[in-house]
Amino acid sequence: MNIETDISLQRNITMESRKKAKRKKVLGNYLFILPGGIFLLLFLVFPIGYNLKITFEDLTALNILKDQSFVGLENYATVLKDKIFLLSLKNSVIFTGLCIFFQFTIGFAFALFFNKKFPGRNVMRALILIAWMIPLVITGTLFKWMFAGDHGIINHLFMWLGLIDQPIHWLINDHTSLYSTIIANIWIGIPFNMIILLAGLQSLPEETYEAAKVDGAGKVRQFFSITLPLMKPTILTLLVLGIIYTFKVFDIILIMTGGGPVNSSTVLPFYSYEMAFTNYNFSLGATVNTIMLGLLILVALVYLWLVRKEENV
Repeated sequence: MNIETDISLQRNITMESRKKAKRKKVLGNYLFILPGGIFLLLFLVFPIGYNLKITFEDLTALNILKDQSFVGLENYATVLKDKIFLLSLKNSVIFTGLCIFFQFTIGFAFALFFNKKFPGRNVMRALILIAWMIPLVITGTLFKWMFAGDHGIINHLFMWLGLIDQPIHWLINDHTSLYSTIIANIWIGIPFNMIILLAGLQSLPEETYEAAKVDGAGKVRQFFSITLPLMKPTILTLLVLGIIYTFKVFDIILIMTGGGPVNSSTVLPFYSYEMAFTNYNFSLGATVNTIMLGLLILVALVYLWLVRKEENV
């Protein structure tokens, strides 16, 4: 009986030790993620939560130190009825769509080009990356000078080529201001698209292309039958990241046009900035931000649906 009792006690002690070790391991894991959790709580969850909260209040510079009244969905109704908001939404869609199309197309062309082996390709690739490495303040200022009406190099070049008879004031013309900022942003985004797509191309198996050559497939057939299908996950990820990044572009607009003339180049981030820090209506600015967040979440959900669909095929 004593022997059986000792064995039972040893088993209980062993089980208890294992439970303590498991608890320590779990506690250690939580301690490792605690700094990251605190960071997300302070700089992501709290700001988004507070931003959402003030969309239902009337918070302005006049009552910021007082108790704000609850207004329900009034801020959303005010924003959605504002013609400038609708114009900003249209500009954001045009800005994002054209930028993504040309950044992706030109970036893919560069990626295919630099995927070939030739002397000096690494140097050329590094030079193209400079466009992405330059601070946006400098890039915006350079393009502002280039599109200047009286002394800009764009007008000088077009007049030298005989394409125009007199200078065009690109940045103060309501028909061209938005497209001038689009050109600047396309130039900024091409290197990023090129690098991501080039990394995807270099990871593709060479054996597949060699088998296609044996079967008599040409370059065009290989591109559409092998390259594009295998690159689909990379392309989807790149397009979603590009849409999210481009949709919230603010600095290029601020530097080059300031949203003008007559709001012709105002996009949603700039409209939100004006509501909050020019008109000092923080609730309306937060409401625009919340609408933008909802649109981008919708884009992310579409991306997740496409990825899941691709995995199930």
